[in-house]
Amino acid sequence: MDEAMTETVQTAPFAPFEWMLSARYLRARRKEGFISVIAGFSFLGIMLGVATLIIVMAVMNGFRKELLDKILGLNGHILVQPLESPLTDWKDVAERISQVQGIRLAAPVVDGQALASSPWNASGVLVRGIRADDLNNLTSIAKNIKQGSIEGFDEGQGVAIGRRLADQLSLHAGDSITLVAPKGAVTPMGTTPRIKPYKIVAVFEIGMSEYDLGFVFMPLAEAQAYFNRSNDVTSIEVFTTNPDRIDAFRKSVTEAAGRPVFLVDWRQRNSTFFNALQVERNVMFLILTMIVLVAALNIVSGLIMLVKDKGSDIAILRTMGASQGSIMRIFLITGASIGVVGTLVGFIVGLVICLNIESIRQFLSWLTSTELFSPELYFLSKLPAEIDIGETTAVVIMALTLSFLATLYPSWRAARLDPVEALRYE
Repeated sequence: MDEAMTETVQTAPFAPFEWMLSARYLRARRKEGFISVIAGFSFLGIMLGVATLIIVMAVMNGFRKELLDKILGLNGHILVQPLESPLTDWKDVAERISQVQGIRLAAPVVDGQALASSPWNASGVLVRGIRADDLNNLTSIAKNIKQGSIEGFDEGQGVAIGRRLADQLSLHAGDSITLVAPKGAVTPMGTTPRIKPYKIVAVFEIGMSEYDLGFVFMPLAEAQAYFNRSNDVTSIEVFTTNPDRIDAFRKSVTEAAGRPVFLVDWRQRNSTFFNALQVERNVMFLILTMIVLVAALNIVSGLIMLVKDKGSDIAILRTMGASQGSIMRIFLITGASIGVVGTLVGFIVGLVICLNIESIRQFLSWLTSTELFSPELYFLSKLPAEIDIGETTAVVIMALTLSFLATLYPSWRAARLDPVEALRYE
């Protein structure tokens, strides 16, 4: 009898009857309702974990890409500042730098702080003097003019301001804005502030609230006169074809300058900001991975309970000739099915939400009557999402791996079950 009970029949791996039994165990009967509840929570946990990971990583990537595009679209990839003497030879220096291979623009600028005011309000701004040709080459400005025009920018004394600044001051293209600089004319009584009205020739909207609120563009010659810079500039903003290869350009730009200069690249100017984003992104990934891990542990507990409940069934299968491998594969399929289906559904849900993230944000804002993702707080006027294929693939593989590993121990327990002991008290 014992020999008959221990004799097994060799079957092909993942035979049809193994799939059939696994599917049957997933459809728990009434008395196994608690097991099906655990399986359901495991499925939901993996689905939500995978979907949340994909969504959060996509939003973080989109947030970084949007900020990078907008910051580097307005500020140079390399800032060339003078050493030892002012940049009075800025025309020649800018021309030499622009000839370097890989440099698409070298724009001399005059930067200065000022107070922008209207009869209704006032706000601190950064006034940037720039040549008309250089301003037209800044696509983040030239392609986002909402009112007016920057044609003939050098010919007059008009300025271009951001949309949020215009809204705050209740101004439009064609209106007059008053700029107050702390350093103006020098008199016997001391230095007096310089107050001068300017016509608004254009209103732009980059989409980054900090820039739309804080920048005023002025013709370079007018800015030199306004900030008492006779024939020099503050710096030269250098734009490259590939900001990720900025180190390859530093030596060439230094040599092309032909005079003592100090270079600051975009990574140094924004290091704190982007390092904080990277740390936050890594921490979010680790925290959200815990959701998938907890769901995988639910699979373990659910399968262990299923094995204990199906002890007599396992014993009968063993006496009928099923091998230990068959029993193990049955429970492997049962547990892995939860993980695979949960991962695939989570992947689909995550992609759908990422592709419609801005519409969902607007709907939730309307539903709750609150402003989600405030531009003043997050700097961007809309919620971005950039799906990275490599990261998404890594999330899916991680979830599938955890789900598979979670099934190994309960399946091994089921295969090691002694049919004689299991049937002793039946």
